[in-house]
Amino acid sequence: MEADMESQPVRVLLVEDDEDDYFLTRDLLSEIQGQPFRLEWVKDYVTALEAMGRNGHEVYLLDYRLGQRNGLELLRGAREGGCQGPIILLTGQGEREVDIEAMRAGAADFLIKGQIDAALLERSLRYAIERQRDREALRQAHDHLEERVKERTVALERANEALRDREEALREAHRRKDEFLAMLAHELRNPLAPLRNALHVLAQRASADPALRQSQEMMERQVRHLARIVDDLLDVSRIMRGTIQLRPERLDLARLVRTSALDHQGIFRQAGLALDVDVPQLPVWTMGDSIRLAQVLSNLLHNAAKFTGSGGRVSVRLTVDTQQMKAEVAVRDTGIGIESEMLPRLFETFAQADRSLDRSKGGVGLGLSLVKGLAELHGGEVHAASGGPGCGAEFRVQLPVEAEPAALSEMPTAPIRTGKRLRILVVEDNRDAADSLRLLLELYGYEATVAYTGPDGVKAAEQWQPDVVLCDIGLPGLDGYGVAHKLRQNPSTAKARLIAVTGYGAEEDRRRSQEVGFDAHLVKPVDPNALQGVLLQEASA
Repeated sequence: MEADMESQPVRVLLVEDDEDDYFLTRDLLSEIQGQPFRLEWVKDYVTALEAMGRNGHEVYLLDYRLGQRNGLELLRGAREGGCQGPIILLTGQGEREVDIEAMRAGAADFLIKGQIDAALLERSLRYAIERQRDREALRQAHDHLEERVKERTVALERANEALRDREEALREAHRRKDEFLAMLAHELRNPLAPLRNALHVLAQRASADPALRQSQEMMERQVRHLARIVDDLLDVSRIMRGTIQLRPERLDLARLVRTSALDHQGIFRQAGLALDVDVPQLPVWTMGDSIRLAQVLSNLLHNAAKFTGSGGRVSVRLTVDTQQMKAEVAVRDTGIGIESEMLPRLFETFAQADRSLDRSKGGVGLGLSLVKGLAELHGGEVHAASGGPGCGAEFRVQLPVEAEPAALSEMPTAPIRTGKRLRILVVEDNRDAADSLRLLLELYGYEATVAYTGPDGVKAAEQWQPDVVLCDIGLPGLDGYGVAHKLRQNPSTAKARLIAVTGYGAEEDRRRSQEVGFDAHLVKPVDPNALQGVLLQEASA
């Protein structure tokens, strides 16, 4: 036998009711060279079953004939009783059925007594013991692996639990961040509203003093800049959360680009910049949200103006690839350029490239991130290129286009009736915002009065019977939703046009305003021209 078996005697239990067969087995074992054996002998079934259950031997030799019982019964009983060692069945004659049954019951070997010699017995014992050791090694490896798997499973469960906790913490942090941004926007918009209103009043009553006029224009630009930052901050947050909603319609991209460029002519003129526009004369049709696409163009134009010095040039070019059905809007400037290593990070939220080495340019790194997010929501993409510092930059927005639609009849527009002096009630708890808005409305020729709380607003509407109610949402005593509900329930005020004027501009806020009865939803600080447009619509209604 192998060296590892020769170190100590192999314990063998013989279950045999014939003493002569016991002596024969003992003699055969003694003939085996190089391996000592310690043979124990039991004669009956019960004693054998007890001994085998103790697992005190390396191998078991069972006679098939054991009086009223047989070796197969003992084999099965021993296995059921927990016997782990290899079992060799001995029989007086070669019965194939017994051989097969022995193998099925778990016997390691089947030997015919009359054919056994020392070599055959040694080989059978050696194979049986080695197979048992292999099985034991496999069992231990399996148990070890199972234990490792259990440990890994526990570790993974703990890691997953930690990840779930982390994910929940991140969700909570995002929720708190969104709440904070909404609150911040509301709080920033509240003081912006009276500032914009007052500045517009000053502009309408233009002073002959050039310095005062210049100061008014400067303040107006800064108010617009701050309002733009607030809007970008909220829009980027909505894109990151996937809550921004588009209102797609079939629109002429060429017209949109021309209009956007025209709207920004004043900014470029003030900055001493030339603006070149190259747009096809024929319509370029696409499906998109006109307001959001205008926002994309506005951000790119503002970005170009901000980073191009006086005397520079900005070009806007719209091209169409009819084979791939794509349109590309390219905005190129001759400004300070972008370092190549910053290009991959340029569209990340809050990223600032070296275009912003001069911090007087301002900005918080949101505009380009917003451009990318809105372009992708429209099924498009955006790319940036620059030859490096001092070489200017180019931003290209690619959008899918559609085939030219059939000619559509022009929608008739209802003429605006003049001469109707609207009565407008302003319900706003910020007194500066309320009073400045009242002054602006009176400047436009409307009758206007104010109320500073929700209950006072309801009472004023019942007494004064306004045509239009401009109502804040966050009011003391009764919020704007409650005011709208009460006015709609009262027959004397139910027909008044209700316009929400609030710092909250999310889609959910607009939806809720509509549900409670508001006819329109304006976000602070309200552009006076936009307000005038809404009021003119009310006057023509």
